[in-house]
Amino acid sequence: MKLQNYVKRGAFYEAVVEDGSDIIFIVDYAGNIRYHNASVRETLGYRSKSLIGKNFFNFILPDSLKEFERKFKQSQKRAYTEKVEFQFKCKDHSYRFLEFNAINLKHKGGLEGFILDCRDITQRKKDEVELLRLQKAKEQFLANISHEIRTPINGIAGMANLLSQGPSPEERETYLNAIRHSAENLKVIINDILDLAAIESGKLRFERIAFNLEDLLPSLVSTFMYQAKEKKLSLDYSLDEKLNRILLGDPVRLNQILINLISNAVKFTHTGSISIKCYAEKKHHGTCWVRIEVSDTGVGIPEEKLNTIFESFSQADASVTRRYGGTGLGLTIVKQLVELQHGTIHVVSEEHVGSTFMVTIPYGIGKFKDIAQSAPTRDRALKDVTKSNLHVLLVEDNDINRLYAKSILKNWQCYIDVAENGLVAIEKIKNNFYDVVLMDVQMPVMDGYEATKAIRMMDQNVNIPIIALTANATQSDVEKCLAAGMNDYLPKPFTPEDLYHKLFDDLKIRPANIQAKSPKGTSKKDVAYNLDYLRSVSGNNEEFIREMVTTFIQTVPGILEDMSQSMDGKDWIKLSRLAHQIKPSFTLMGLDSLRSDIVFIEENSKLETNLPEVMRITGEFLGKCSQIIPRLSKEALSA
Repeated sequence: MKLQNYVKRGAFYEAVVEDGSDIIFIVDYAGNIRYHNASVRETLGYRSKSLIGKNFFNFILPDSLKEFERKFKQSQKRAYTEKVEFQFKCKDHSYRFLEFNAINLKHKGGLEGFILDCRDITQRKKDEVELLRLQKAKEQFLANISHEIRTPINGIAGMANLLSQGPSPEERETYLNAIRHSAENLKVIINDILDLAAIESGKLRFERIAFNLEDLLPSLVSTFMYQAKEKKLSLDYSLDEKLNRILLGDPVRLNQILINLISNAVKFTHTGSISIKCYAEKKHHGTCWVRIEVSDTGVGIPEEKLNTIFESFSQADASVTRRYGGTGLGLTIVKQLVELQHGTIHVVSEEHVGSTFMVTIPYGIGKFKDIAQSAPTRDRALKDVTKSNLHVLLVEDNDINRLYAKSILKNWQCYIDVAENGLVAIEKIKNNFYDVVLMDVQMPVMDGYEATKAIRMMDQNVNIPIIALTANATQSDVEKCLAAGMNDYLPKPFTPEDLYHKLFDDLKIRPANIQAKSPKGTSKKDVAYNLDYLRSVSGNNEEFIREMVTTFIQTVPGILEDMSQSMDGKDWIKLSRLAHQIKPSFTLMGLDSLRSDIVFIEENSKLETNLPEVMRITGEFLGKCSQIIPRLSKEALSA
């Protein structure tokens, strides 16, 4: 029986061989192709039957042919061979990764040949290469960032040690300047990481305020003049006359983009010049597309690296980091900032010649009155804050961080109370009023998450603003803060302006008139119990009533704890079931005002409707229960 006729057996042939997505070859032991199905056209580009009579080995990548022939020969000794990878030449002379499983016909029908079931694994191989590349890039980034962080920390620690040794006034000033410089370098590194985290979590805010490039660009470029002169580089800029107009957008983010691009140009240029050109690319319907080009005569970027320089943790080469430093996040952040403002960024570069980064961002066209409206600066706003007299609870276990935050708040004439952990914070909140709580997340005894959950269960504090102070600003960390009941978060390190912006711009916190507030515990009507129903059904049997109340007090708190955990875990079905479980008990105790809460929780949790309201009412309900159960125990059982 001929090899090419081997598979032509009715349904098997139609369903598996011709109509299958896999490529099927029949080849003899010498590698001659005796048959192939139609799938070679879709995957490899060859016409039907066009490879019959040719030798399989002639299509194998030459560099791997010897190894392939070895595996092919080994297959002759086996009835079945699995997962042999190879690269096969396509019609367009490219090579695709294939993987075959081989059925040895010598073991089946005494024929010296194979049925090769081949699958295209090109995408899988690309994914493996990309995964390996990203893993190496991430490992390189971690090594880089470790080095970058340790360097300024060592500088700060070393200079602080020298300061303790009684230096002269001149030496003291030198050491302090070195500490400031190291601290600024450390802050740049941390801000890079936090910026990327904010971008990826969708929490980055963009302003729409009036600005003029005639004001922004000269002062920005002047900050790099000293560095450029040190390296004997020419640094200049030009501004299109058409851009001498009021634009509406976020000048701080534009500043950040340009600082990254210009600092890179200065860093990677050793001789020659750096130029910044700004011009209006087009204007249409109240929008001006601003194009900015930053060009240098620096080391340039190899062509094969141009596609990866905007990726996280990536620089053109690992040696770049060793020589120049940096996190490898700058261009990633620039690209994200540009694209989030509906702009584009492009780079043209030639190794050892130089690079040009081209950024285009659309800005609204404003009027002079917009500048006037934007005139109240942050400094003026901070001055206004001195009259605010906010009552602030600062929950922070680190002495230095506590001193820093207290110093800022004191300048604003705030009333400040401090707690070194979450447990102390809860006790202070029980006995005092605060306009806002600044809550550290990682603390001993009780962390910020647990403390916040406990505060939200207090009836009188369910709406007090709580801001997380956290060095962790990844998306999952932010979501965890919000899920615990915090209103917002402020990443460390923060500036006075950052804290101001969070308190008064984002959350719009204002001091309350404490005297006008109801005394603690009277802001809402007390929850009352009524044992008349138990007296009625028991014939006023005090022993029965006492037993029922005792059972309620012993069993309900455990269920309430389960309800709290179900709410935290967003297990709505379980929350509904637990509410249904305790509903009769609240009827027996005459807790009618709470029963309506239970019904709402039960019904909406079951249907997963009004979930924000479910969380609010459940929190209030648990807080009320924490008040009534001790009272019920004290009054009813002692009666």
